[in-house]
Amino acid sequence: MNDPAAHGGPAYWLAHLHPLWMVGSLGLATLALRAGLRLRRARRRHIRRSLADRQRHLALAKPAVAMLLLGFLAGPLSMATLRGRQPFGTAHAWIGASTIALFLAAAWVGRRLELRRHGAVDVHAWLAALAMLGAALAAATGFVLLP
Repeated sequence: MNDPAAHGGPAYWLAHLHPLWMVGSLGLATLALRAGLRLRRARRRHIRRSLADRQRHLALAKPAVAMLLLGFLAGPLSMATLRGRQPFGTAHAWIGASTIALFLAAAWVGRRLELRRHGAVDVHAWLAALAMLGAALAAATGFVLLP
């Protein structure tokens, strides 16, 4: 197997861009999750939810999902070009694909909630929670792929 990143040089450093990007993206997603949990806590306690909390959640979640999607797309590209490996030849790739599907589903339900076309707040919460758990599993399985 020819792994250009294993020999140092620019490929070695470029191979670290995907994981670093994903760490930043997941950090932003974690902040969005915290804001979402604050909204959920208020709703469960029958307290009026703050417009600022809702706006904070949306302002964090939208770029987080966009960044996660870009990072997901960069992963297979990095594997093929910088690592000389099959783009979907690892458990990490398949867990990542399942996880991005969960994030996109949470975003779709969230957008419908934002437009008041849907009332499945619990579905949105569960999808987001499962996506974050999947992200943790993807991170664990991706760690062993670092050059």
